[in-house]
Amino acid sequence: MLYWFLKHMVLGPLLRAIYRPWVEGADNIPESGPVIIVGNHLSVIDSFFLPLMIKRRVYYLAKSDYFTGKGVKGAFVRNFMLGVGQLPIDRSGGKASEASLNTGLQLLKEGKVLGIYPEGTRSPDGNLYRGRTGVARLILESGAKVIPAIMVDTDKAMPIGVKIPRIKRIGTIIGEPLDFSRFKSLAADRFVLRSITDEIMFEIQRLSEQNYVDVYATTVKARLAREAKGE
Repeated sequence: MLYWFLKHMVLGPLLRAIYRPWVEGADNIPESGPVIIVGNHLSVIDSFFLPLMIKRRVYYLAKSDYFTGKGVKGAFVRNFMLGVGQLPIDRSGGKASEASLNTGLQLLKEGKVLGIYPEGTRSPDGNLYRGRTGVARLILESGAKVIPAIMVDTDKAMPIGVKIPRIKRIGTIIGEPLDFSRFKSLAADRFVLRSITDEIMFEIQRLSEQNYVDVYATTVKARLAREAKGE
């Protein structure tokens, strides 16, 4: 109910009026059944604008920090994130990562739409970075339809470090479904998982025309942080 209210009565109309978002390929999203939307990640507002442009509700797995704040502000952020389809996960790795995978699988088992950023984090500089193979496991274990979708100019509207989005027209391009049924029984093969992930990143790069860098974005972010400290 809260999601519908925010999308159709509050946040949705406000974002449409200010940013005049556009979309191409919305009909590529199946009207029913489990779907995994894979895309680039340029800004924190990606997860607000993409769901705005399609009919079905989209769920994202967001870092648990957004849900653990104290006081009035913490309660507001927690309820807002839940209201726009964000679900808390622990990104610390190991069993936490496995639990996150299971959360995604459960959503897909229920026939829902799950949005995933294969890079695992926002791009620090607008480049497209190497994808993580967890998305491939979800695809093979769930049998969900896979739809590539990329955001356009969200990084210009709200770059990393900016708290209030700038007024900039924002776009969404939704590509045609990707078929990985040929790998159905190979979810335990790490080479297959990497192949699927690379194919996804190739399609995202084709749609977005971003420069592709074959390293993890987290590695680049760590290096930039060290340089900022003068290390």
